[in-house]
Amino acid sequence: MGYYVEPKIMMKQITAFCAATLLCLGVSPVTHAQGNSEATNIARQGSEASKASDWNKAIDLFRKATEMDRKWALNLVAALQQRGVANMSQQKFSEAAADFSEALNINPRDAGIHERRAYVEMKLNDFDKALADYSDAIKINPREIRYYLLRSYIYETKSDLKNSMADTEHVLHLDKNNAEAHARQERLKKIQTMNANAPGPTPIPAAPVTKK
Repeated sequence: MGYYVEPKIMMKQITAFCAATLLCLGVSPVTHAQGNSEATNIARQGSEASKASDWNKAIDLFRKATEMDRKWALNLVAALQQRGVANMSQQKFSEAAADFSEALNINPRDAGIHERRAYVEMKLNDFDKALADYSDAIKINPREIRYYLLRSYIYETKSDLKNSMADTEHVLHLDKNNAEAHARQERLKKIQTMNANAPGPTPIPAAPVTKK
């Protein structure tokens, strides 16, 4: 079994981040750029639907516009994220994961989408997938401390103390005063000491000597 440390505190922090994300995300405004006029009209309808928070309609329209003209792809990504966050707030985590996955299929270099998908994956107890998403987010934005803290948390829940400590120490390299990293470092050291002092398995007895 893993060491499920501070899960309520950590998940509250992630939930707060995702709630803030809902306010920050915005669907790109529809422009009157040159291109497929029919796609532009459909995208304009998608923009109106997004303003009304009708994400299902917005996504359908932006998806159709994108199939006709790829320039609307980012509008589709934004609408998918909005619906994903809305699903998240309603605890529809599987649906949210599907929305974020579709968004990442279009724009795999967005670290924020990886982070939001990792959150719902943790809510679904799929820590391996969440670990992969945080690793991808780190590749995209290697100086974001939050990603290392969350990946360290997942490593610790999986009893992978070595990698958890490595991420924790990297955070302290980036921010030597990070209180969360200092607390985890001390806890990991205590666990490692306890494991080192724990008795090992009972030795296998010597094979019986066969008398001649």
